[in-house]
Amino acid sequence: MTPAPVDWLALFAHFLLLSLLSIGGAITVLPDMHRVLVGQMGLISDQQFNAAIAIAQASPGPNVLFVAVMGYQAAGLAGSAVLLIAIMLPSSTLALVVARWGHARREWRPVQAFKAGMAPIVIALLLAAGWILSAQTPGWKHLLLTAAAALLIWRTRVHLLVLIAAGAVLGAMGWI
Repeated sequence: MTPAPVDWLALFAHFLLLSLLSIGGAITVLPDMHRVLVGQMGLISDQQFNAAIAIAQASPGPNVLFVAVMGYQAAGLAGSAVLLIAIMLPSSTLALVVARWGHARREWRPVQAFKAGMAPIVIALLLAAGWILSAQTPGWKHLLLTAAAALLIWRTRVHLLVLIAAGAVLGAMGWI
């Protein structure tokens, strides 16, 4: 189902707002993207939503590509352009301005406190995104693997690429 122009305008405006909330990357606002694209507007299915994320994560380049894949699944190249521009424009502009301002004032106590206070928010948003993705997958093995990977990253110096490779091997063997 291709959305009407007024729906595209509403979707564009919604993704502009999501862009400003995407502290830690576009993946952190994934739950709301799911709510709008799958639940509210019905533009893509749960399977397409999960596939878009998997394709983007497996592809070289920035992980924000999943937004372009979702837009493409919803309405082709026009959908891809609309969603990608909407998710990138505000956050990129704001990040550039704030990074320059913050770098010039990096010794200020309020700037340091802000940076320290943002860490728990980013972690919570990433946990919410992980929950949305995990809720769509049957079984329990993926939850065990996710918890083990998170624990290893938190408590050891194991490189993230080693864990990604281990996940790929486990997936190829059919364990997950």
